[in-house]
Amino acid sequence: MTLPTPLTASPQTTPCSGGVTLGVDHETAYRYDAPVELAHHLGYLRPLNDACQVVEAYELTVTPAPADLIETIDGFGNTRCTFALYAPHESLTVRASSRVTVHPRFDQLDPDTGLPWEAAVQRLRYDAAAPFASEVEFTFPSTYVPLHAELREYALLSFTPGRPVAQAAVDLMHRIHADFSYQPAHTQVSTPILEAFEDRAGVCQDFAHVMIGCLRAIGLPARYVSGYLMSQPPAGRPRLIGADASHAWVSVHCAGIAVNGGWVDLDPTNDVVPGTAHVILAVGRDYSDVTPLRGVIRGGGHELDVRVTVAPINEFPTEGDV
Repeated sequence: MTLPTPLTASPQTTPCSGGVTLGVDHETAYRYDAPVELAHHLGYLRPLNDACQVVEAYELTVTPAPADLIETIDGFGNTRCTFALYAPHESLTVRASSRVTVHPRFDQLDPDTGLPWEAAVQRLRYDAAAPFASEVEFTFPSTYVPLHAELREYALLSFTPGRPVAQAAVDLMHRIHADFSYQPAHTQVSTPILEAFEDRAGVCQDFAHVMIGCLRAIGLPARYVSGYLMSQPPAGRPRLIGADASHAWVSVHCAGIAVNGGWVDLDPTNDVVPGTAHVILAVGRDYSDVTPLRGVIRGGGHELDVRVTVAPINEFPTEGDV
């Protein structure tokens, strides 16, 4: 079954400009060691659509064809798909293909402006007479990001008295990137955040969870961002299918900054403020809210193969490039 659905960008007060159009292909293949009789799956595979990231085209193909396939909007504004298979199957392939125009969100960002971080924390404290601030829900602990005193102590080395939120958050990003080693085989999805922090090692998911834990530990709102990052092939070599991967980074709310509604994205794995090479899929409290694809099956175990390709649309590879 194929689900193609055109979308219209959500209205925003200040549209972005100077975009780059990217092709994204994300294929997930399961091979089961025994037939699966029943399966229910949930996915976050359609990129975010707003003024700074416009989904020009999107197609989701599921093989074998599911009995039903629908899209809904979750509580954080992300598009999620659900589908079910009731006939026995020995494999499952889910392919999401998108054409996305990404505009720079943070070209006008000045990290030295905005409120001091202590004032930003204070304005989120409960006050029966004050209006509700939606960002407060991202200050609480979540499944993969409990609060730890060790993370608070680490954060306070960057969040010195009177420092603007964005300036201190950028410094925290620099420190995590410098202090932590990227080691793909070191952690699993279920690895506790404190273990990754103490080992100073992990993958992008761990880097993001640690930074979110640091920010929340001092009372600041921080979101987990699921998406893709376009990599550059070696000089003189073509882009290859499946050479990229899904990615994760952080969004911290910086009170007093008008850019992007105050939410500033930071990528501690690569030590950058995301630009036109980052494609946003969804935002949540942590990885458990926005897992690209998960499900419940009745049947045997499986082998998993995930291939992701991200490239400018005019350079997008074909099968012959492999």
